[in-house]
Amino acid sequence: MCGIFCALSPPATRIQEDAELRDFLRSRGPDSSQDLTVCGSDPGYRCFFSAHVLHMRGLLTPQPLRDGAGNVLLWNGEVFAGLEAEPEENDTAAVSGRLESCRTAAEVLSVLAEVRGPWAFVYHQREQNFLWFGRDFLGRRSLLWRSTSGSLVLSSVAAQPTGSDGDWREVPAAGVFRVDLEEFGRTGSLSVEAFPWDGAAAAEPGSSPSDCQVVLNRDGLLLPSPVAPLNLSLPPPSGRSEPPPESRLSPPPSGRSEPPPESRLSAWEDLLAEAEWRRDEAERLIHVLNEAVRRRVQLAPPRPAGSASVAVLFSGGVDSMILAALADRHVPSHQPIDLLNVAFQRREPKPQKKKLQQAAGARTSDPFDAPDRLTGRAGLEELRSLSPDRKWNFVEINVTLEELQEARRRRIRHLLHPLDTVLDDSIGCAVWFAARGAGLVLEDGAPRAFTSSAKVILSGIGADEQLAGYSRHRVRFQTSGHQGLLQELSMELARISSRNLGRDDRVITDHNQFLHLALCVNPSAYASIPPPMRQSLRLCVNLSASASTYLPLRQSFHLDINPSTSHHTPASHRRASNLTP
Repeated sequence: MCGIFCALSPPATRIQEDAELRDFLRSRGPDSSQDLTVCGSDPGYRCFFSAHVLHMRGLLTPQPLRDGAGNVLLWNGEVFAGLEAEPEENDTAAVSGRLESCRTAAEVLSVLAEVRGPWAFVYHQREQNFLWFGRDFLGRRSLLWRSTSGSLVLSSVAAQPTGSDGDWREVPAAGVFRVDLEEFGRTGSLSVEAFPWDGAAAAEPGSSPSDCQVVLNRDGLLLPSPVAPLNLSLPPPSGRSEPPPESRLSPPPSGRSEPPPESRLSAWEDLLAEAEWRRDEAERLIHVLNEAVRRRVQLAPPRPAGSASVAVLFSGGVDSMILAALADRHVPSHQPIDLLNVAFQRREPKPQKKKLQQAAGARTSDPFDAPDRLTGRAGLEELRSLSPDRKWNFVEINVTLEELQEARRRRIRHLLHPLDTVLDDSIGCAVWFAARGAGLVLEDGAPRAFTSSAKVILSGIGADEQLAGYSRHRVRFQTSGHQGLLQELSMELARISSRNLGRDDRVITDHNQFLHLALCVNPSAYASIPPPMRQSLRLCVNLSASASTYLPLRQSFHLDINPSTSHHTPASHRRASNLTP
């Protein structure tokens, strides 16, 4: 993980990070910080590079990394597969070595297309006089850009501007980009060539800086997409994948929020009847997830004895439970695993209402007993039964209103920038406090202060978008059937890079930690899942939208299923429900 920064400007203009921005970048990478300036002449330009490295794998490789040919690489990424690299080889060195041999644009694109893993990069190709930059297909690593006074600035993160000096945008994950430095030096104008991913959605209007011209590369070259097309095959009219009788699956009558208990029981019976057919797909999915977790967990930097090297953003919901169970397979049994569970303080009721509640005998609840806290505790007990010899540190991260307001003002709003919706703020605050890992753990029934030492954080981000986990997917299925649902999922995948991943990368890595999105390591595996596996939506009951997938997954872990306790609203649907503005 790294904080990277590059400023391209005319030779007489000197642009570099201000003190506040440099602080944000250093938080992402505290192990090594270096600057490098490259100046071109006839025509002239100036490139200032700055990198701040979090060492995770192989030998510590300071950046900016300059190879023997004078090329300069800023690399914020990981190579899980595709590009040939030894398990203990540093990713930056491996990528730099491959890029050094490239002479043409097609060769550069070929190297980038091989990388299986998250990345954002800036690359100065000295002999060809080009500046390349971009993000992976899903946009799993943050990279922002802006142009000002004829200069181009790229950065992993940006402090929220206080005046007119703004215009930061997220670099679209629609492809990679290239600036012809010879043309820039000669004309002084900023023209950027785009090399789109094959099959990717076009960049949204307004995604490039206002005075920066972005044009399709003149050769029409495309990056081969690392993501397989979405499986559009619909279920056959008969056979094991045939839906249960319509009477069991029809929407609830008008005025009812959910079907009667006997219909819900029938729905569960239908799920159980279909479980055998689903098991093969579920086991394939588990294998993909297992490999994604194993690769990262086994390369986690060692921590002191008794301290965790791996943590899970943990709500007790489907995605976090499965990630914790998979981590348990690969983390040595004598090492703890930290389960990070955040809750925000609820506002006290008004005095008059409080007196009425007390007069009625209502119990004064813990102000931090949010829904995710309750499901998290239930999930902890299930994990303990699954792996009783493991030490599970359930970290209760309680955030007061005052602490929330201070962190939001001082830090979080800058990390979220340029995203600024209420939802971005809500999720960003929850993720920032969870990743910080400072809270309480219970030991012998007594709480004690605890801060997670884990450098690798597993997150289920991306599960809902790929496995139809949102309530809107259920609504779309009800109104438009399988075809409408598939269109909705295609749209989800196309826009995921601009909605979630860059934001969460900026927020979590502020604590110099590595965010591992296990459910986004191999998106082709989820794209190929047949629609019936996403079909739990058709139940139209208050179950997790991923329940029918979760059922065989839980069976794969030999976990019990109790229908009477499995109808909680998915944690992903209420992530921010207890966050006070």
